Amino acid sequence: MPCNFSSETIDKTIDFHGHSCLGLAIGIRAAELALRELGDSPDVDMVAVSETDMCGVDAIQFITSCTYGKGNFLHRDHGKMAFSFYDRNNGKGFRTFIKPEIKDETDNELAVLMRKDGVGSITPAESDRIPVLREMLRKRIMTLELDEIFVITPPKEPVPTPARILESLVCECCNESVMESRTRRLGGKTLCIPCFNAREQKI
Repeated sequence: MPCNFSSETIDKTIDFHGHSCLGLAIGIRAAELALRELGDSPDVDMVAVSETDMCGVDAIQFITSCTYGKGNFLHRDHGKMAFSFYDRNNGKGFRTFIKPEIKDETDNELAVLMRKDGVGSITPAESDRIPVLREMLRKRIMTLELDEIFVITPPKEPVPTPARILESLVCECCNESVMESRTRRLGGKTLCIPCFNAREQKI
């Protein structure tokens, strides 16, 4: 079944991200899954955790209103196309990732061409084929049933705690304010992470 979001919502999501692509489509469908599983009523206090920084995170932020700035969208740099969603109010949550078996010959052809492009051995005709394949994959993601796309499992971590307002300290090297939880101690001084790294590498 095609994506349940209205064409207006999809268009606004594309405008927010800047272009339409496969990664954004995955994020749109992941957001749709989150709303299906947790609901979209005002009573839901949703939190999202992304294990990738690909295009899809923009769709999740735009559609679910989970954002980095509010502290209810967290990034885990695992390089996986996986997302977790929680409702802080009831503790319900799930983790989801794309089913490996969803890949077909289109994915395989694109992977081959991307490898050739990476080493500079691609032909002009093959290069022109890449956007065609990407669009085919995008359309497939937008038309499949959610349960054909995603595996749903229990979350790997508990519900993330709400963001806290912490004290700001002054780095004794650059004199800039820094959140106390991001400071380091070296030689009896309180340092920000960049200053700590610069000094620690010299020791």
